[in-house]
Amino acid sequence: MIAPLAPPFAPLNERPGSPLYRQLYDRVLAAIAAGTLSPGDRLPSARALSKELGVARGTIELAYSLLTSEGYLLALGQKGTVVNPELQKPLASASTLPVSSKVIEDSPDALWRPPQLLPFQMGVPALDEFPRKIWARLGARYLRGMRLGDLDYPAPHGLPALRSAIASYLQVSRGIDCGAHQVFITSGWRSSLSLIAHTLLQPGERAWVEDPGYPTTRQVLRQFGIELEAVPVDADGMAVEHAIARSHAAKVVMVTPGHQSPLSMALSLPRRQLLLEWAARNNAWIVEDDYDGEYRYVSRPLPALASLDRNGRVLYAGTFSKVLFPGIRLAYLVVPQTQVAAFERVGRALFSANSPSITQTLVSEFIAEGHFTRHIQRMRRLYNERRALTIEALERSLPGGMQVERSPGGMHIVLRLPEGVSDIAMAEQLLANGMSVQPLSRWALASRPQSGLLLGFTNCATAARGEQLGALISKALS
Repeated sequence: MIAPLAPPFAPLNERPGSPLYRQLYDRVLAAIAAGTLSPGDRLPSARALSKELGVARGTIELAYSLLTSEGYLLALGQKGTVVNPELQKPLASASTLPVSSKVIEDSPDALWRPPQLLPFQMGVPALDEFPRKIWARLGARYLRGMRLGDLDYPAPHGLPALRSAIASYLQVSRGIDCGAHQVFITSGWRSSLSLIAHTLLQPGERAWVEDPGYPTTRQVLRQFGIELEAVPVDADGMAVEHAIARSHAAKVVMVTPGHQSPLSMALSLPRRQLLLEWAARNNAWIVEDDYDGEYRYVSRPLPALASLDRNGRVLYAGTFSKVLFPGIRLAYLVVPQTQVAAFERVGRALFSANSPSITQTLVSEFIAEGHFTRHIQRMRRLYNERRALTIEALERSLPGGMQVERSPGGMHIVLRLPEGVSDIAMAEQLLANGMSVQPLSRWALASRPQSGLLLGFTNCATAARGEQLGALISKALS
């Protein structure tokens, strides 16, 4: 049964500051909060709803895409789009949900992706340089040699060959002393963090999170009832001394030590040691999100925080989305030796068969045959070139008073805006011109939001693209 958004359909209104897709987003979210739309209810198709409301089909698809990326809706292909069946009913009281464009824009956890790849989009590797011929050859070989067992469900914690390949890679490249049995295959960062929360955390416990920090991390922790405590970030990364001295005791610390998300600095060695000592002393956990640690341009990649752990307090999370391609939906989690049995119990019950066997097999062979290491080395050189090209193009075309920060690594750069300029409004204006950037202020939790733009440079292959962005920003500021 298709559930109506509001009987009868009320028209969307063209008005300044409230795009049509945002109005539809508000309406669907309000219907979920009020119980008009229940978990599992199917929404009208984009084509049918666009005809009913008299708006472009792309407007409906953009609103649905935003709601899907935030976990409220679930796209089921030919079966349509439904309210996520895993949502609690009711999802929340209407007073706790965004009910206007302004509230949504100011929400620190509202991080979304456009429905199609756009220039400067965050978190997307250089898709034009992925070795598709090698990947196709590995895939064809797998399909030719398939056996009956390959048609069964995947191993619950991941394909043994892939777990072994990842453990070997991490020992060499990241200095992590781990066995294959400590590696758990997941479908992404959300899945890895959910597995951690199910296994180690209880509702009401506290987490220290970086401020500013990755909004999705906060979103997942809140869904599990975890209390968040914002820890400021400075030139040496998370202010661990500040947290120990002034914050409440925490059960878990969420940190991006190799390349702070989003400001790009590395966590200093003294702070790494202090954090490890504190965790061991307080029986707390550290979750190291090493989302793009392979990419460092001013020196060799830093050793992982987990490589310094001697007390089994660090859980290390990595992903193939940044080094291969996002559509692969494959990540991994390395857990301390003492926690393997607990993670096996929870993983078998709740997280089994997260990724198809063919995907896991292809990645394991991609690693085993040396393609993975060569690909990373090649991308490191390419990204260093594209990073320099993008920065130089922006500096030529941007007006005075704007600063491009030269981060030592990663896949994005930070562009600081002049005082008083809204990065949210700027991001919306650039989106209307076909460019996707993230407003830095949306990544803040408790600190005073900083105004800036986060730009992914990995798919910027020409200086003209950077100059085009600089010209649009200059025009917007004039």
